[in-house]
Amino acid sequence: MKIVKNRFIYIAISVVLILLGIASMIFNAIKGEGAFNYDIQFTGGTSIQVDLGKEASDEEVSSLVESIIGEAPAQIQSLDGNVKLIKTKSLDVETRNNVQAGIIEKYGNTSEDFTIQDVSGTISSEMKRDAIISILVSCVVMLIYITVRFKDFNTGASAVIALCHDVLVVLGSYALFRIPLNNNFIAAILTVLGYSINATIVIFDRVRENRRLIGRSNFESLVDTSVKQTLTRTMFTSLTTFFTIFALCVFGVDSIKQFAIPITVGVVCGAYSSVFISGNIWYILSNISYKKKQAKHSKK
Repeated sequence: MKIVKNRFIYIAISVVLILLGIASMIFNAIKGEGAFNYDIQFTGGTSIQVDLGKEASDEEVSSLVESIIGEAPAQIQSLDGNVKLIKTKSLDVETRNNVQAGIIEKYGNTSEDFTIQDVSGTISSEMKRDAIISILVSCVVMLIYITVRFKDFNTGASAVIALCHDVLVVLGSYALFRIPLNNNFIAAILTVLGYSINATIVIFDRVRENRRLIGRSNFESLVDTSVKQTLTRTMFTSLTTFFTIFALCVFGVDSIKQFAIPITVGVVCGAYSSVFISGNIWYILSNISYKKKQAKHSKK
């Protein structure tokens, strides 16, 4: 299996996927829709939970709310039974009363079926900060742990670079598929990081074992052999996880799908980065380090 020989092809595929996500962000921003489909948990706004008492499509409810407030709701979720969760921009008291009256008139429910609350901008800014800090802390701790565990900085750096690759691809999927960016985002990213690093560690552990048999400086053979030996395990683990999460994407309610879709993307790109990216990054970094050491020895 020629992983290292074809490294530029695999890296190019990753670059294209990341650029596709960035292009989606730019395109959305140019359209005036924002780079991401921010939930009101991030932007602030008004959340309305109502039991309609009868079946109604999200499009029908969205049209009704749009006719009252002048723009489509940011998001509508179907909860248990006929309960709808409507998320809009911040609404004043008069507009909220108009929305409530319009829904009661159309669906015949009562004011007791409504729960209306505001989500402040202060909370949303804290969530953005917490999301960034969570990801950075996770990556830094993993870098330190893997470097100490394997006694090799290149191994830690390669694993973290592969994790950053996964984060960027999942982030791009949020922009491409317009998945609402809410508090599930933090959980989804951290779940992907934990899943991806597990497969990567297995490969690097095999690299360490094979160094005794193949040699410490034969980097290409080390990577190719180690990936080949762990490929079956990586594929079986990834496929079983993928099938489970994909079922949630197909059969889950909207709130579950918003979590399952990025996890599905993360499982696929995590398996890809573990097999085709992490080892190649390690090969490149190890080659650079080896050549520097050789150059220092030749000068002495």
